[in-house]
Amino acid sequence: MLMEKPLPNPTEDSESYWEACQAECLSTPLCEDCGHRWLPPSKLCPVCLSENVLLAPVSGRARLYSWVVVHRSQHPALHGEPPFNVAIVELEEGPLLHTRIEGVEEKDFWIGMPLQVSYDHVDDEIALPVFQAATDEGEA
Repeated sequence: MLMEKPLPNPTEDSESYWEACQAECLSTPLCEDCGHRWLPPSKLCPVCLSENVLLAPVSGRARLYSWVVVHRSQHPALHGEPPFNVAIVELEEGPLLHTRIEGVEEKDFWIGMPLQVSYDHVDDEIALPVFQAATDEGEA
């Protein structure tokens, strides 16, 4: 029996983040008091504990921070799909984001690799931010 892939379950804290992703606008919470940006989304700044937080767009540019190649999936819905990568990218604005890299063979990954966001529209409600190699050094 084929299981559906696990998808994010938007919460009160993350609902606007996922709506922005669906509109292909990568955004992070931004504290209007101390200027800190972070992920995952929450309504309270983790640095100064301010509630004066808004969801603000980011450039979509990032650099590869770390990755792993999964050869044997731990989730039944993903069986048959390995190998695949799970990556952490550092957004130009600072936050780290768990994602995957598309369009590049894992053997060609390197720490600091310039990346640009794109979106995997998995259904009518969820678009996952994924990353591709930036087309030139100026993009990341």
